[in-house]
Amino acid sequence: MDEPTSDNPSRVTALERLSWRLLIPLAIGASLAPWPIGPEPHLVEKLRWLIDGTLTRPLDIFDLVFHATPGVLVLSKGLVAWYAGRSGDGASSSSTSPRDSEPS
Repeated sequence: MDEPTSDNPSRVTALERLSWRLLIPLAIGASLAPWPIGPEPHLVEKLRWLIDGTLTRPLDIFDLVFHATPGVLVLSKGLVAWYAGRSGDGASSSSTSPRDSEPS
Protein backbone atom coordinates (compact mmCIF):
# COMPACT_ATOMS: atom_id res chain seq x y z
CA MET A 1 0.00 0.00 0.00
CA ASP A 2 1.20 3.55 -0.64
CA GLU A 3 2.78 5.46 2.21
CA PRO A 4 0.48 8.07 3.76
CA THR A 5 1.44 11.64 3.04
CA SER A 6 -0.04 12.99 6.24
CA ASP A 7 2.34 14.42 8.86
CA ASN A 8 0.29 12.79 11.62
CA PRO A 9 0.05 9.01 11.03
CA SER A 10 -3.04 8.75 13.22
CA ARG A 11 -4.82 11.17 10.89
CA VAL A 12 -4.59 9.22 7.64
CA THR A 13 -7.60 9.80 5.40
CA ALA A 14 -9.43 7.11 3.48
CA LEU A 15 -8.21 8.70 0.25
CA GLU A 16 -4.59 8.30 1.36
CA ARG A 17 -5.21 4.63 2.13
CA LEU A 18 -6.33 3.90 -1.44
CA SER A 19 -3.53 2.51 -3.55
CA TRP A 20 -2.65 4.00 -6.95
CA ARG A 21 -2.20 0.41 -8.17
CA LEU A 22 -5.87 -0.19 -7.47
CA LEU A 23 -7.32 3.17 -8.48
CA ILE A 24 -5.75 3.71 -11.91
CA PRO A 25 -6.77 0.37 -13.49
CA LEU A 26 -10.18 0.66 -11.84
CA ALA A 27 -10.69 4.16 -13.26
CA ILE A 28 -9.59 3.11 -16.75
CA GLY A 29 -11.73 -0.02 -16.70
CA ALA A 30 -14.83 1.70 -15.33
CA SER A 31 -14.65 4.65 -17.68
CA LEU A 32 -13.98 2.64 -20.84
CA ALA A 33 -16.29 -0.32 -20.16
CA PRO A 34 -17.66 -1.88 -22.54
CA TRP A 35 -15.94 0.16 -25.23
CA PRO A 36 -14.48 -2.56 -27.48
CA ILE A 37 -18.02 -3.87 -28.00
CA GLY A 38 -19.92 -0.60 -28.44
CA PRO A 39 -19.30 2.49 -30.56
CA GLU A 40 -18.10 4.66 -27.62
CA PRO A 41 -17.09 4.26 -23.97
CA HIS A 42 -20.00 3.87 -21.58
CA LEU A 43 -19.04 6.90 -19.48
CA VAL A 44 -18.90 9.09 -22.59
CA GLU A 45 -22.37 7.91 -23.57
CA LYS A 46 -23.77 8.71 -20.11
CA LEU A 47 -22.10 12.15 -20.08
CA ARG A 48 -23.58 12.85 -23.51
CA TRP A 49 -27.02 11.95 -22.18
CA LEU A 50 -26.45 14.25 -19.19
CA ILE A 51 -25.48 17.17 -21.44
CA ASP A 52 -28.45 16.52 -23.75
CA GLY A 53 -30.83 16.34 -20.78
CA THR A 54 -31.95 12.79 -21.56
CA LEU A 55 -30.34 11.18 -18.50
CA THR A 56 -33.54 10.82 -16.49
CA ARG A 57 -33.90 7.19 -15.41
CA PRO A 58 -32.59 6.48 -11.88
CA LEU A 59 -30.70 3.42 -13.15
CA ASP A 60 -28.84 5.54 -15.72
CA ILE A 61 -27.99 8.17 -13.08
CA PHE A 62 -26.65 5.43 -10.79
CA ASP A 63 -24.69 4.02 -13.73
CA LEU A 64 -23.09 7.42 -14.40
CA VAL A 65 -22.06 7.77 -10.75
CA PHE A 66 -20.81 4.18 -10.68
CA HIS A 67 -18.61 4.61 -13.76
CA ALA A 68 -17.35 8.11 -12.84
CA THR A 69 -16.44 7.45 -9.18
CA PRO A 70 -13.01 5.80 -9.76
CA GLY A 71 -11.95 8.67 -12.04
CA VAL A 72 -13.09 11.23 -9.48
CA LEU A 73 -11.09 9.37 -6.81
CA VAL A 74 -7.96 9.39 -8.99
CA LEU A 75 -8.34 13.14 -9.59
CA SER A 76 -8.98 13.79 -5.90
CA LYS A 77 -6.01 11.70 -4.76
CA GLY A 78 -3.79 13.40 -7.33
CA LEU A 79 -4.88 16.87 -6.24
CA VAL A 80 -4.34 16.02 -2.56
CA ALA A 81 -0.86 14.65 -3.32
CA TRP A 82 -0.03 17.68 -5.47
CA TYR A 83 -1.25 20.09 -2.81
CA ALA A 84 0.69 18.23 -0.08
CA GLY A 85 3.80 18.38 -2.24
CA ARG A 86 3.41 22.09 -2.89
CA SER A 87 2.85 22.92 0.77
CA GLY A 88 5.87 20.76 1.63
CA ASP A 89 8.02 22.70 -0.85
CA GLY A 90 6.98 26.00 0.67
CA ALA A 91 7.88 24.84 4.16
CA SER A 92 11.29 23.52 3.13
CA SER A 93 12.23 26.72 1.32
CA SER A 94 11.59 28.79 4.44
CA SER A 95 13.96 26.72 6.56
CA THR A 96 17.58 27.69 6.79
CA SER A 97 20.10 25.77 4.76
CA PRO A 98 23.44 24.57 6.21
CA ARG A 99 25.21 27.18 4.10
CA ASP A 100 23.28 29.95 5.86
CA SER A 101 24.40 28.74 9.30
CA GLU A 102 28.14 28.74 8.47
CA PRO A 103 30.19 31.35 10.30
CA SER A 104 31.47 34.25 8.20
